[in-house]
Amino acid sequence: MLIVLCASSINITLHRIDISLMKTTVIKLFILSFFLPVVLIAFGQTNWKLTKNKDGIQVYQRDAKNSNFKNIKVECTLPGSFDKLIGIITNVNRYKDWVYNNKTTSLLKRVNGYEFYYYSETFLPWPLDNRDAVMHTRITKDSLNRFMKINSNAVPTYIAQKSGKVRISRSDINWYVTRASANSIRIVYTFETDPGGNVPAWLVNNYADKGPYESFKKLGELLKK
Repeated sequence: MLIVLCASSINITLHRIDISLMKTTVIKLFILSFFLPVVLIAFGQTNWKLTKNKDGIQVYQRDAKNSNFKNIKVECTLPGSFDKLIGIITNVNRYKDWVYNNKTTSLLKRVNGYEFYYYSETFLPWPLDNRDAVMHTRITKDSLNRFMKINSNAVPTYIAQKSGKVRISRSDINWYVTRASANSIRIVYTFETDPGGNVPAWLVNNYADKGPYESFKKLGELLKK
């Protein structure tokens, strides 16, 4: 009888240990799932060098892994809302009103309200040829409306190349947008590209922060309206 009671007591103790271990494991997994994105974001921000900080707009640069052209990151808080920003991003015909050196932009295909293809031409001073690109943009919103992501990738073969312009074959643009307050949004924007042709990388890198700064300054003005 004593042996049975001892065995029963041991089973109860082991059962309690198992439950305790399960609870500890669940807690650890919860903590890991909560902090892992933060760790990954922090890790992804390494080696960025602040090169411009004006009007609340911070522009960073860092070396690219497989290119001589610097990667760009912009961080800023602007007035407005998710819906206002979506309205501006999806209105490609007005990109010239705020995108630096944009000569013309036209919609090629609208898949839905949050996905579309567009053609864009960027002006470059003589003797350089203008650059053009075909971009595929997708907008995704968190189901609880806490954040929004915008991704644009170059699809150079979507339409035929145009004479007198250099087609950009690689471009990757990512926006991560959160609510800063009831009337403002926080934007983290990253940009990787290779302009192609014979543009010296050192020349592009020396002025790489001007375009993003000017673009986001004008974007802020549009968001106010």
